[in-house]
Amino acid sequence: MKVMANQSPQSNESFWRRKLSPVERAALRAQPEQELEARLTEALATLPEVPVASNFTARVLAAVELAETQSRLSPARSWTWRLPWLRVVGAAAVVLFFVGVGLQRYTTNSQRAELAKKVVLLASAQPIPSVEFLENLDAIQRMSQPGHADNELLAVLQ
Repeated sequence: MKVMANQSPQSNESFWRRKLSPVERAALRAQPEQELEARLTEALATLPEVPVASNFTARVLAAVELAETQSRLSPARSWTWRLPWLRVVGAAAVVLFFVGVGLQRYTTNSQRAELAKKVVLLASAQPIPSVEFLENLDAIQRMSQPGHADNELLAVLQ
């Protein structure tokens, strides 16, 4: 319940304890929040009394005590304690993943650039083979092949 700075809490209590006089009701019209609270209190007073179980207070107090005991004994098991840590760990994992992928791509690209530099250096260091070498390429390739028996010649000799 909201209490205005110029109103004392006892004036709010007067709504609950007794019915307001016409003079007090007229004074409330200048303060809309107070008038709204007075109307609400009057509306609640018109509701019929509801029968409550005889052990209602004991059950409510037992439920409050159980909740306090659970909150005192198991703070480590509650999701409200673990949830912020899960968010931090999850965010750290995502950041580490992207940093790892970035580093891997950076090293791959730097290795490719280094290889390209070496290829350019190697290509410029060795002379291009002459045309004469390429004309004799078939003969040179045949020399490197292993010899095999001529089956036709062997057939004639027999």
